[in-house]
Amino acid sequence: MQNENEDTTDNNDDLAALEADIRNAVAHGTNIQDTVHRITLKAMNANRLDLESIRRIISAVISGAHEGTQHHLQHATDQTESAKSQITEAINGLDSALARFAEASKLALQEAAGRAQKFSDKDLSRTRNDLESLENLFIDTLQDTAKATQGLASETLRDLSNHARNNGTIVGEQLKETLAVFSQQISSVGHAQLEAGAHLAHATADFIHKIANGVLDGIKDKDTTNNKTPDSKPE
Repeated sequence: MQNENEDTTDNNDDLAALEADIRNAVAHGTNIQDTVHRITLKAMNANRLDLESIRRIISAVISGAHEGTQHHLQHATDQTESAKSQITEAINGLDSALARFAEASKLALQEAAGRAQKFSDKDLSRTRNDLESLENLFIDTLQDTAKATQGLASETLRDLSNHARNNGTIVGEQLKETLAVFSQQISSVGHAQLEAGAHLAHATADFIHKIANGVLDGIKDKDTTNNKTPDSKPE
């Protein structure tokens, strides 16, 4: 029980630190999209690659982006468009980081297949189910945060979530490719297969670590201007 409490405390501390890093990046930084992308990837590890952990990371990033924008507005005048741009860049960075997470899962499967290794049916099915929910989780969290806030941040997050649902996301585009690989792997795994020595979450986290540290270039993000909220409100 003590270990569980310690793990919970550590995770909460890590999420608080993540939120603070995002807040500072948005409030004071340049290249916000790239910075948020990198910080988000570094927050992911093998102990927090389940759907609930990813939800908490998404929430922390969005909250940090919102707080950073508020800081900017309080210390400048006539900065509405700049603040909207900042929060949009932050959300695009989060979107692309989630896409890299989806890509890392695909790379882990492909590496295992290249070595004639397979993960268990249970491991594959659980991760596929999580990935299938990832884009909706991202968009729903944007909407929930928009409802919980007011003013410019609420309006911008609402427009971003509506635009993402209507036009798609970077993570959604990557998921098409990743889930196709999962379907292939699951169809080739026997139901009686024993648990693999290396779990998919750890293998995925290893690829995320390599991408975050520049060891792998990872996917080429599609033009993120296609995902930015237009100045006018969506119909």
